[in-house]
Amino acid sequence: MEKKRTAAPAGRLARWIAAAAIGLMALVVGAPSALAQGSESVEGQTYVIGTDTTFAPFEFRQNGELTGIDMDLLRAIAEDQGFEVEIRSLGFNAALAALSSNQVDGVIAGMSITDERKEIYDFSEPYFESGVQMAVAANNDEITSYEDLKGKTVVAKTGAEGETYAKSIAKEYGFQVKSLDQSATMYESVKAGSAVAVFDDYPVLAYGIAQGNGLKTVTDKVPGGSYGFAVNKGENTALLAAFNDGLAELKASGEYQQILDSYLADPTAAQPSNFFDLLVKSMPALMTGLWHTLLVTAISFAIAMALGLIFGFMKISGNIVLRGIATTFVNIFRGTPLLLWAFMFYFGLPQLTGWEISVWTAGVLTLSLNAGAYVAEIVRGGIQSVDPGQLEASRSLGLGYGKSMQKVVIPQAFKMMTPSLINQLIISLKDSSLLLAIGFTELLYQGQQIYAANFRVTETLLIVGIIYFIAIMALTKLANYADRRFNK
Repeated sequence: MEKKRTAAPAGRLARWIAAAAIGLMALVVGAPSALAQGSESVEGQTYVIGTDTTFAPFEFRQNGELTGIDMDLLRAIAEDQGFEVEIRSLGFNAALAALSSNQVDGVIAGMSITDERKEIYDFSEPYFESGVQMAVAANNDEITSYEDLKGKTVVAKTGAEGETYAKSIAKEYGFQVKSLDQSATMYESVKAGSAVAVFDDYPVLAYGIAQGNGLKTVTDKVPGGSYGFAVNKGENTALLAAFNDGLAELKASGEYQQILDSYLADPTAAQPSNFFDLLVKSMPALMTGLWHTLLVTAISFAIAMALGLIFGFMKISGNIVLRGIATTFVNIFRGTPLLLWAFMFYFGLPQLTGWEISVWTAGVLTLSLNAGAYVAEIVRGGIQSVDPGQLEASRSLGLGYGKSMQKVVIPQAFKMMTPSLINQLIISLKDSSLLLAIGFTELLYQGQQIYAANFRVTETLLIVGIIYFIAIMALTKLANYADRRFNK
């Protein structure tokens, strides 16, 4: 659970991607950031706070609402100190990248206070003292201590304290450490037998076991680090001071302990009891995710079609400059990973320009530019596949080049392009799932929120997969009907 991510590879990658955008992006999109920048008084101010997406019991969604120890503490402190918070559920590494690019004012996400991080961020007083435990499958009676791990594989969360501790003793006890991004997927790995044990923060393990995740702890807690609220170094000093004052007030009043006890003292499993119950309770959130998936796909593909037509015609132009521009566009966006551009637009662009960009804008830009590059090649290929004699024949009948293209070449090319365009539309819909990395609330993101709270990964992903299948099949049928209708 602990995002005690010390110089984790995934964290460094997210920060590298954000930094890379500064050198690669040179356009301005969005509106000026309205983030508060450390005014003398926090009263009446609204602060944007980044957090993780799936880190029960510290942050997770229940009945569609973001809840957990971190969320309850933050809201209680904000109320006590007279300021408002806008919470953005981004993911741990994405939240840190957003903080670095000043898209959020602070981060609270089970984040361990380390000397390395103190060089970049200012931390509050610790609000939780953590530790690491090892757990195995509930039916596993062979692994009872570290000595039993020799020659075997364990899992731990990328960049978390559990990973650090597991790697520190791996050579001594002769086991291998495999790093994963989420607690729920780590637990599934242990239950499936691809790993024999998991190292994780003890509160996360305790909460998950109480929720019926199918594991049991077999070692005592190893004392770990402290969690703190973070802001950029030298910035938002008033917010940091208010957090410390509010935390002290909560501890003095007893509310702090009440919040902890509500999640850790008796985290009873008030989760769906069967598959049908899970389906019913999950459907509202999943339908919201499906709507966002379909909407961002539709908007992005409409833009991609316009871009594809423009750059597709430019690629077959007789003008070498136009061909060069189109070729550069296609090579850049077809030759680089889609996820890279999602990070660049959402985190790199604000660092470069100082202007905030919404997750929707970043998502649309990412999908439309990526799909636009492929559509451009589809358009170019479709036009060039028409027999050149068709154009020559129409010209010999007295039609100009433009009319010949409009009346003779394009209609034939479009018929040949349609299957490829339908395929690209489906690919764009599936690619939208990658936007969960920047906190876009599409279908798979919603699924992650659900299984992060109930730890029923397989059943939840089965439901998500069925919804994707139905949506894609329906979209394919609709596209094929339109193809038959307009390409008779």
